[in-house]
Amino acid sequence: MTEQGLTAGSIDTSRPHPARMYDYYLGGQDNYEVDRVAAEQVMAATPDVRRSARANRDFLQRVVADVVRSGTRQILDIGTGIPTSPNTHEAAQAVDPAARVVYVDNDPIVSVYAGAKLTSTPGTGFVLADLRDPAAVTGSDTLGGLIDFDEPVAVLLVSVLHFVADAEDPKGLLRAVTERLVPGSRLVISHATADFHPREVGERGAEVYARATAGLRLRTREEVVDLFEGFELEEPGVVQVSHWRPEREPDEDDGRVAVYGGIAVKR
Repeated sequence: MTEQGLTAGSIDTSRPHPARMYDYYLGGQDNYEVDRVAAEQVMAATPDVRRSARANRDFLQRVVADVVRSGTRQILDIGTGIPTSPNTHEAAQAVDPAARVVYVDNDPIVSVYAGAKLTSTPGTGFVLADLRDPAAVTGSDTLGGLIDFDEPVAVLLVSVLHFVADAEDPKGLLRAVTERLVPGSRLVISHATADFHPREVGERGAEVYARATAGLRLRTREEVVDLFEGFELEEPGVVQVSHWRPEREPDEDDGRVAVYGGIAVKR
């Protein structure tokens, strides 16, 4: 089930797009020259960005499995990005085949691939929408057809909110998206930070994103914790994604991962 408002012809290849840059960090092929040039500039300024992207992707797999094992079988994945297997529905349905996933992204290239890579499996859907317009997300027919808001839902915002400026009121957007959630629902956030590198390193990366379709707002741990307002953080709280319930003992290199992550429950 795919809900599209734009076509492949609407794809802007004149400026780098964060989703396509992220695809490049992960070693994907669904990006353009403008994205690769920008991504290489970020990697030159912040050599740990590729390690951070991969750690973030691993966090997504672990947290999705945890959500479904907890009994939450409905997932709203906002800002899903370029499809990279295993995708959210694959991780969820590996635990429970009845799990349902609705993907949301504002990049038309994601919607182009959605039919082949995201929504060809029963229990999945895609909405072409932007978090900055929460009504377009929560009011979509695709979402209404797959997600029952009378039951717990897990809302995922993995590597999304650092592209939302303070002036765009990220906490207000989160409230608008999660206000319908019943107790027992979960909120998952991962967010880039400059806490583990010199300030000028983060500033150089932000300069590159300032020329992309979305700027970069790096936040501190305290600021990321504040985004979970209205939810109760589960252990181990907001930590580097490489340290969130890892499947192996984190090594020294994992300490340079510049992404925080956490999961919280609505009481």
